[in-house]
Amino acid sequence: MAYDVFSRQCPSRSTLEHVTGRWGALTLGALHDGTFRFNELRRRVDGVSEKMLSQTLHALERDGLVRRDAQPTNPPRVDYQLTPLGREIAERLMTLIRFVEDRQDEVGKAQERYDATRGAL
Repeated sequence: MAYDVFSRQCPSRSTLEHVTGRWGALTLGALHDGTFRFNELRRRVDGVSEKMLSQTLHALERDGLVRRDAQPTNPPRVDYQLTPLGREIAERLMTLIRFVEDRQDEVGKAQERYDATRGAL
């Protein structure tokens, strides 16, 4: 079966949304650095609410990109890590993240030019 993300009914569209949405991309990027407990991950992904991180992790786990490992301890310990598929996607995503970071000065200048032009209208 061929998938076409541009088709409204293609199931790959929701996976792409989970991977490229703000919290999904940042969560995958953070997990690229290793295994994290929930609160460690929440601190790493600065600005994400507990609810959004929980929803994001559930979606990424359902897509097979994140593994949730619950330890039967008291208190319970839950670790999150990338699956092999998640790691492959995160590596590609990190290439894009690093590219954007490296080009941010150029982006900032373009934004200044745009704002100056729009302000003059």
